[in-house]
Amino acid sequence: MPASDFILPSVQTGTDYRIRIESPAEDEGVESRPAIIFLDGDDQFETALSAYGAARAAGEVPPLILAGVGYGASYTKAANKRLRDYTPSSMATEPESGGADRFLRFLTETLWPELSRRSRVRDDARGIVGHSLGSLLAVHALFQRRPFFQRVLASAPSLWWDNRAAVCAAQNLQRTGVALPARLFLCVGTDDTPSMLGDLEILEDQLAALPFPQLEVISRQIPKRDHYNVLPDAFRAGLGALYGG
Repeated sequence: MPASDFILPSVQTGTDYRIRIESPAEDEGVESRPAIIFLDGDDQFETALSAYGAARAAGEVPPLILAGVGYGASYTKAANKRLRDYTPSSMATEPESGGADRFLRFLTETLWPELSRRSRVRDDARGIVGHSLGSLLAVHALFQRRPFFQRVLASAPSLWWDNRAAVCAAQNLQRTGVALPARLFLCVGTDDTPSMLGDLEILEDQLAALPFPQLEVISRQIPKRDHYNVLPDAFRAGLGALYGG
């Protein structure tokens, strides 16, 4: 897989992002491929590549373009701005939080055009993948009146944030009857915390009780996995559910 690693400045957030793209060799006659953005690229992109490689070897997914978005700094480093970028609302205890909408504009207005410039990208299967706080951002990206991403993988989403504000926002949108032409894969390890399991069940029940027109929801619990070791299974299962077949 040809790879590229570069820095992409964002006018929306004022941050320079480290972008890594892994794309299949361009097949003659193939016009375009689905592309997927993976959040927390500094810490999770290698796991994503391994999961994708296993899924490809097993014939579970077609060739895909993968893009990891990071900061050049891991979770605990000051340069890592995930707490700002992945949270859709601000909490008083976290002064930098609440920048999700600006970050989403970076993904859609700056990063995606750059991906399209570098590779032949399909526009009918745009994907976003996150885990934990990254999944909060992924869920927020979906629950919009006109969501940009049509394939969303949310592993153990941090729905607890700001008194389940993302769940409330989804419910408000549901009541409008807006259609979401997309596919959502929700998952969590069975050994995750009761809070994480319970919050996800609340969202799943809410989506089942008042479905969004055109939204396909796939839910899965991964046996014997917790919040930290679920990633390889979640990524592989999610990619297969969103892009297989």
